[in-house]
Amino acid sequence: MWQMMDLLYAHKKDMVAPEDALPGRDRYPYALEREHLVLGTDMLGPDSPTDPRPWPEGTDEIILAGGCFWGIERIAWQIPGVHTTSSGYAGGYTPHPTYEEVFSAKTGHTEAVRVIYSGGEETLRALLTQFWQQHDPTTANRQGNDVGTEYRSAVYWTSESQGEVVRDSVARYQDALDEAGRGRITTELKPLAEAGDGVYYTGEPVHQQYLHVNPGGYCNHGFNGVACSLG
Repeated sequence: MWQMMDLLYAHKKDMVAPEDALPGRDRYPYALEREHLVLGTDMLGPDSPTDPRPWPEGTDEIILAGGCFWGIERIAWQIPGVHTTSSGYAGGYTPHPTYEEVFSAKTGHTEAVRVIYSGGEETLRALLTQFWQQHDPTTANRQGNDVGTEYRSAVYWTSESQGEVVRDSVARYQDALDEAGRGRITTELKPLAEAGDGVYYTGEPVHQQYLHVNPGGYCNHGFNGVACSLG
């Protein structure tokens, strides 16, 4: 099955060059939802185009991508210390892309989840533990039958202290993968500011907390068989 999907979507596994990316637009082509349907918190913060508000004092932001954003978001909102999450697009070149454009693999974005959390390093390590364990970070530009650069694994941090924790978590998890006889981590690792155009774009309302609204909906995330505590 994987081989068939690889052949069918082989053209989507090569990263688009910035000059070849779709042109995009200067504003969101869809309305944005503000309230998180599970946590009841603000998903937009300072990025709201109509009513920017600061994130709560003492919170941090990180972007996680590990295949379809529906499953990664559900994993994240269950972690204690997480203030809010949203599904969207990061790491690409097309301003204000749509889902259909991202799916074409012609924007350079990966399906991503923005996580705003409190609790500093403790919460971040809890997030990363579940992130690594709940997807396969060794398959480049794919998760299961989902093939394309839009499904690549990535972590984009917003402070150097986060970057240090992320890099430490990669080393530890690679050790666990090696012991289990698994492959090498292919996850894209960089500051958000250096990922594509450096912007996280909130996705369409239909994608927000999708697996809460549709508990039986598609999700290819779950324990990958290799545990590693990063606490």
